[in-house]
Amino acid sequence: MSPRTPALLGAYVLPGPAMDPTVCVAQTTEAERLGLGSVWLSELQGPLKDAGALCGYMGHATSTIGFGTSITHFGTRHPMALASWGATMQVLTGGRFLFGFGRSTARRWRQWGVPEPTLRSMADSADILRRLWNHEPVSYSGPAGDFPELDWGHFPDVTPPPLLLAAIGPKTLELGGSHFDGVFLHPFLSPEGVERSVALVRAGAERAGKDPVSVTVYHELVVAPDMSDAEVDAAVRARAAAYFSGAGYGELILRANGWDAEPLGPFREAVRQATADNEAAGSPLKGREVLVEPSRLLPDRFFAEGAAVGSAKDCARRIHDFLDAGADQLIVHGVTPDALGPTVAAFAPEAGKEGK
Repeated sequence: MSPRTPALLGAYVLPGPAMDPTVCVAQTTEAERLGLGSVWLSELQGPLKDAGALCGYMGHATSTIGFGTSITHFGTRHPMALASWGATMQVLTGGRFLFGFGRSTARRWRQWGVPEPTLRSMADSADILRRLWNHEPVSYSGPAGDFPELDWGHFPDVTPPPLLLAAIGPKTLELGGSHFDGVFLHPFLSPEGVERSVALVRAGAERAGKDPVSVTVYHELVVAPDMSDAEVDAAVRARAAAYFSGAGYGELILRANGWDAEPLGPFREAVRQATADNEAAGSPLKGREVLVEPSRLLPDRFFAEGAAVGSAKDCARRIHDFLDAGADQLIVHGVTPDALGPTVAAFAPEAGKEGK
């Protein structure tokens, strides 16, 4: 096997709420300096984290690195707006934009009054975008919405951005393989969970008549290199607890890994009690802080097998484990590019020697 390079790695910028969105430029340019292949932005609809504006900012500040959304959503923008966004970014950045979408949770869509995405609506939404980029007029009424007449008219040919889908469950993984150009695997999968998920993606692609290896599988791995116990609590434990506390959501991760779901009951009760106690005390704990203590009820294997914690060399070895399990590329989660230098150097020492 040829040596692995930093181009196989990606990283998140602006994780969580963005108090100062301008720092995305420093984080993105550092990722490019390290030789990473991609940077990703997870959109939070709300103050200071609009993905369209930030992706434009990131693209203008860089020249070679791929970048995109991991994730945005089909239902929060009209197909014409999404098609224009993707095509414009491709032209402005020389084809470096990557368009990632996801499903989120039913509760969010109920709160916002937006129809909940379904497998069919996401497949149809992807098809609508591709048809528009191919200069085809679209008349559609179905699960993705009612669009009597979508037509861009005359515009230059543009290489469409890859369409990527975040997936956990078997049906969504297969949809990613059959209807999308790439798939994001969820944090806290074990290497065995990644292997099973990759197989489902490849099977979906094959059933659709596609070359299975043409679908890029990105695994998102929470990494905590050279962090203190308190930093690991915030970056790893609290993040895991946020995922596993969601009814149905946590079970999908455990099922993919072949793990027992029994520990989720006591853990979720501890989350409920800790949240109530925090509110009664006037909410002194902010954000995910309230989840740290309940997270200690989760089995150690959730963290040992589903994340990368330890020295930079330890984390680099774990990254290789997940690539060995079948992921095409790995997206580092939990730490921004400005803290990744030693881990990248340990992951690809030959690349560092070549750069001297």
